[in-house]
Amino acid sequence: MIQTRDLCMQFGSLTAVAGLNLSIKPGDIFGFIGPNGAGKTTTMRILVTLLKPTSGQAFVGGMDVSRYGRDVRRLVGYMPDFMGVYDDLKVFEYLEFFAAAFGIDPRKRKGIVEGVLELTDLQSKKAALVDSLSRGMQQRLGLARVLIHDPKALILDEPASGLDPRARIEIRELLRELKRMGKTVMISSHILSELEEICDQVGIIEQGRLVFSGTMAEILPQLGLHNRVQVRVRDNQDGALAMLSALPQVKDVAVVQDGLMVTLAEGCDNDGLIARELVRGGFDVVALHPERLRLDDAFLRLTKGMVH
Repeated sequence: MIQTRDLCMQFGSLTAVAGLNLSIKPGDIFGFIGPNGAGKTTTMRILVTLLKPTSGQAFVGGMDVSRYGRDVRRLVGYMPDFMGVYDDLKVFEYLEFFAAAFGIDPRKRKGIVEGVLELTDLQSKKAALVDSLSRGMQQRLGLARVLIHDPKALILDEPASGLDPRARIEIRELLRELKRMGKTVMISSHILSELEEICDQVGIIEQGRLVFSGTMAEILPQLGLHNRVQVRVRDNQDGALAMLSALPQVKDVAVVQDGLMVTLAEGCDNDGLIARELVRGGFDVVALHPERLRLDDAFLRLTKGMVH
């Protein structure tokens, strides 16, 4: 659905995007990650035809964004990191205005606006002034706006920025619903743990270059990172250590202050296997605490030592 080939963008002597190659499949949620100034927003603006790349190509729905801008804009819904609103309009009026801007048949506008209000859980606020909405509700209104023309792809730049925990959860659930509807979603965020929960794939960009693209299952082994499980048995810890060390799913076992730290082999994230094997071996398991590696760990490892 979304693809770039050797995409480059320069602003004078500054290279914002340098040979970027992305591929996002239809119906996927793709997390686009990188520090400030890495090139995320520039890439997104190119994809939605707001910027013309210096070189390379970008495609949405198989169409070159530089050649078929009008058609591409029909396919995508873009939500920038800061959404400008018309403060003196009511929510319903605001959405009707954009429905008219997209050329939606006047006879269908009311039903479509009602539909996106229901999807974003804003029905109770349709008569409220946009300026009176909380930050979280304004973000939901921004999503309602980009859904007005029923785009196949959504490009969302920091949609959870500045939201409280409850509002972030609501946005996350809405994104899951959009995926169930078959939408392709490209989302940037600094809240890596939340991206990890909803994304099919992630791409990590640094200094305009893609340093990784793939699933979490693919990224951790490449970085030499492994999930770990801390376990404690009632007695015969040495026996438990010997038995666990012999398992092919275990890379290493070390004695720590509160028992044993078991490092799982690449591709293994089944901490339940450790508990089953210990019980099968006759050991009394007192405690078991998985220490799953997170997207934060991968991000820090990939960008460690890079100049900002």
